[in-house]
Amino acid sequence: MPNPSKLRRERRVRIHKRIRLRLRGDAAKPRLCVSFSGKNIYAQVIDDAAGKTLAAVSTLEESLKKGIRANVAGAAKMGQEVAQRASKKGISAVVFDRGGFLYHGKVKAFAEAARQAGLKF
Repeated sequence: MPNPSKLRRERRVRIHKRIRLRLRGDAAKPRLCVSFSGKNIYAQVIDDAAGKTLAAVSTLEESLKKGIRANVAGAAKMGQEVAQRASKKGISAVVFDRGGFLYHGKVKAFAEAARQAGLKF
């Protein structure tokens, strides 16, 4: 019998590839990519045209490691943090890349917190 977690991951990767065919970030409107593992949350603001990461945030950083877990509340805090870092770089509008994850729970909390903190998408 196939491993259910492997099937789930393969499905998410397939969805992500399909999303990425239509999604592109550029200097005017970079791509906000979010990813979740079992314990951590990662987010990057990426200019695909130049191939550069403009801003990034992760729960592996020492300043964020203690108070944030990979749950809905932690995702909301990470959304606020990535919006603050993007605004420091002069970025106000992004294209949201949910990474193949369904838009509910952590992904939705992350997106809504980033919107409330000032990012437009």
